[in-house]
Amino acid sequence: MPNEQPFPSDATTHPDSHAGCTAHAANGLETAAAGVDTTEANRRPIKARGNPFIQRLARRMAEAGITPNSISVASVVFAALGAVCLLVSPVGWGAIACAVGIQLRLLCNLIDGMVAVEGGRKTPTGALYNEVPDRVADSVLLVSLGYAVGVPWLGWLAALAAACTAYVRVLGGSLGLVQSFRGPMAKQHRMALMTGACLLSPLFGTTGLLHLALILMALGALITCGIRLRDIAKQLEKGRFQEK
Repeated sequence: MPNEQPFPSDATTHPDSHAGCTAHAANGLETAAAGVDTTEANRRPIKARGNPFIQRLARRMAEAGITPNSISVASVVFAALGAVCLLVSPVGWGAIACAVGIQLRLLCNLIDGMVAVEGGRKTPTGALYNEVPDRVADSVLLVSLGYAVGVPWLGWLAALAAACTAYVRVLGGSLGLVQSFRGPMAKQHRMALMTGACLLSPLFGTTGLLHLALILMALGALITCGIRLRDIAKQLEKGRFQEK
């Protein structure tokens, strides 16, 4: 595969996951035999990857020699710090700090892939670091939310359901199908809901909103699993396998 130009202009979009994804250059990089860019279809759609500030930040980090794997690990650190703050003060400064931690975690999730692909710093273990830290960060945040609102089992249920959404997505890919990032409660939806609840809970001085958000995330994730499994079944029945 020809070398890619790091951090292209906004007119060119590249995959931002360092799970072994290949960049799709605008100058005519050839795709699979069928002429279908399945790699692009298997990427989570993120508008922010075209943001000039994000591109500059990723470029600086790549130039500084920061590895995408270390950025992935940093996402877990930010999630853990946010979780601890939430446990300490679920309706005060801790909730605000947790919201910040969530957003920094998501920023790391975006930047690691851009550094890996556009920055030309992909690693053989990138696939592991692309998935495992995400699952850990999700679990840490959701479980801590369960303890913060006094319903630990609900936090564990939400964490399990969230992990299952990713499992079903990857399962589809392992069967040769296009991975589904559909909601209604995919990762970005869960984190947006939790961020909003954390920001609003200090205004009301109660964990009620946090509790409600946790219920919605747990139920939404379970529904998301069902929808993705249904999509997989439909694709298998119609024989819509990807070209290898």
